[in-house]
Amino acid sequence: MANPISATIDFERDGLQHGFLQIPYSRNDSAWGSIMLPITVARNGDGPGAILTGANHGDEYEGPIALHDLANTIDVDKLRGLVIIIPMMNYPAFQAAARVSPIDQLNMNRVFPGQAPGTVTQLIADYFTSTLLPMCDYVLDIHSGGKTLEFLPFAAYHELEDKTQQQACEEATLAFGAPYYLSLIEIDAGGMYDTQAESMGKVFVSTELGGGGTTSPHTAGVAKRGVHNFLVHAGILDASPLALDTPSIKLDMQQDNAYVFSQHNGLLEPCVKLGDPVKTGDLIARVYNTERTGSAPVEYTATSDGIIMGRNFPSLIKIGDFMNVIAQIIQE
Repeated sequence: MANPISATIDFERDGLQHGFLQIPYSRNDSAWGSIMLPITVARNGDGPGAILTGANHGDEYEGPIALHDLANTIDVDKLRGLVIIIPMMNYPAFQAAARVSPIDQLNMNRVFPGQAPGTVTQLIADYFTSTLLPMCDYVLDIHSGGKTLEFLPFAAYHELEDKTQQQACEEATLAFGAPYYLSLIEIDAGGMYDTQAESMGKVFVSTELGGGGTTSPHTAGVAKRGVHNFLVHAGILDASPLALDTPSIKLDMQQDNAYVFSQHNGLLEPCVKLGDPVKTGDLIARVYNTERTGSAPVEYTATSDGIIMGRNFPSLIKIGDFMNVIAQIIQE
């Protein structure tokens, strides 16, 4: 069965178009209803193609801000090729301010390559795999930590078997111009958009630009500048790169024990902040037993040397929750 998603715009037409990906969705209040996923397409003749996405997880906002801004300001006359802008990739999750879709409870970034027929999330992923990604050479997926995580703002690429492709991804990551950049080690790469795009030979860049389910002027600014610089690097936007406040710092997280996970439920007291340097054995957090007073907290210590790159955001933590990730500075 073919994917039932249809576009209200023409991907082959030159100029600027604002429209929708129309996703059939029969529900109690609309038997023949649709989800209308906003999309902007800008094309100027032949040239490279890029697809830019935000809100792969619906509670991450730097991408939607930067891409709404781009959709409002992009100058087609300065382009060569195709730009597809989807500020809210997982639109149902974005509308619910949730990480995963409230419709099918699926995580967009764990269902690729998608499925047709399938649920709404699976259909969106399949449409990206079968229709959108084949049009493009460059892919930028803007993430942040959402409601549960917070990160130093970084851009990332992955270790790939094709080292020529990996080098192209690293160069595009550096061009994005986040304060930090690195080769990201994923806890679980199965079903990720990243993995799908990379398997199709695309130059793929991801980010983590903050977190806590909100934004800041700094992280939104990093996203806006990064989108501009990414399109310049791709050879699609005829402009000069925007200057960085400071040079990007390269991090590495391939050491053993980079991740620290909680082994207790309770109240989290962070003892370090993002960007703090730590040595193995340094105190990084305490977890208090909230079921009784007079119980000594459990202390957690750094499992490797480096700096605190990411942290759990909520103050209540559960056993198995991510607590911190420690990265090493390898190039300033």
